[in-house]
Parts: sequence; C-alpha cells; structure tokens
Amino acid sequence: MSTGGVDDLELQVAWQQHVAIDMHEFEAVLARHREPHRRYHGEHHIGWVVRHAQRLAAQLAAPRAGAHVGLPIDLGAVIAAAFYHDAVYDPKAGDNEAASARLASEVLVRCRWSRERVAAVAAMIAATADHREQDHVEEGEGEAGDLSTAVLLAADLAVLAADPAGYNAYVDGVRFEYGHVADSDWVTGRSAVLRSFVARDHIFPAALNLHTWEARARANIAAELGALNASS
Repeated sequence: MSTGGVDDLELQVAWQQHVAIDMHEFEAVLARHREPHRRYHGEHHIGWVVRHAQRLAAQLAAPRAGAHVGLPIDLGAVIAAAFYHDAVYDPKAGDNEAASARLASEVLVRCRWSRERVAAVAAMIAATADHREQDHVEEGEGEAGDLSTAVLLAADLAVLAADPAGYNAYVDGVRFEYGHVADSDWVTGRSAVLRSFVARDHIFPAALNLHTWEARARANIAAELGALNASS
C-alpha cells in the first residue's frame, strides 16, 4: 500500500460531491489541518482517509455472491467525518474527538444537513477515540450506520498497513507531534498503544474482510515494537 499524495483538487471534489458546495467551510477545515504543530495529522492524512473511505465504500457497494445489491453505507456521512475527525487536534488534550464532533455538527447544521445525519457523523468521529465501535459488526454483516463507521475507522487506520517507508513516516510524524513527551515516556506510552492493537482479534473491522491489511499492519507494529524495545 502506497502513501501517495492527495492534492487539494481531489479533496475539493470529495467535499463538493459529498459534504457541501460551500467552499468557505472547506477552506476553514483545511486551514485547521495546516496548523504548524501537525506533522502526521494534517492535510495529507485527511486526503488519505477520504481516498481509502471511497475505495472501501466502492468495494462494499459491489454486488456480492448470492445478493442483488451490495452492503449499504452513507458515504457522504463518512466523508464528512473524514474531514472533521481530527479537525481539533491538540496532542496535550484528551478531548480532541469530542471537540471535533462538536465542530462537525455545527458546520453540518449550517450546511443544512438533517439532524439524523449530523448525529451519525458526530457518532462516527467519537468512535475514532478508541476504534472499538467496530467490535460488534460481524464479518459480512451490519446495518448501514455500523458499516459506515467501520469504513471510517478502517480508513483512519489504513496507514498501519502502509509499506514500511510510509509506516515509518507516520511514526516519525506522530513522534514530532508528541515532542513534548520525554523519550522514556514515549516508549512506554507508544508501546502500550501498539500492544492494545495487536491484542485485538481484528485491527480493522471484521465486516470489511481486510485480511491483507491485517497482516501488513501486524508486521509493521511488530517491527516498531521491536525498535522501541531496543531503544529502551
């Protein structure tokens, strides 16, 4: 899996197709992702999540064996959540997801989204706090809301299954963002996060059948844990 760049035009098209025609809100959310304290959680990450969400949605929409239609999701809500899930990002804070969900809700109300869809987007963003909302969605099954959340969570974590260079760039970016954390504390905290992922039955939602992603992610995480252990 490559981490090839996503340009502003691609993001603009996704925004206008799925979120709103209003470009003022588009520029405002991109400005947030261009804040100088961001290295990984920036504009590139949003493009990465949007692109992978679209690809996963297309796979779900394709007719499956024995079925006349594919599995349904609300792609517009997923794309909106992708744009806003890290809109508020302070590595020293513990409420980034909740604040991002509130911001998304305010913007989408101004963009005349229905209350139901605004609430769905906010719930998806909240689920990125621990990426455990996926656990109750069984492989090959799920309601539209569950699968929409599964697509967002998988797209958000897609970098874990990147090629080694892309994965290492992600790690370097996150370490930059947490530059206020001492090396010893970083090793302890980061190792705990990585072990929590590999302890799960599935890193990515089982409903999406991302077996290749699973294998790559676990290999990348094992390599990083080895490097962290060697440095401690």
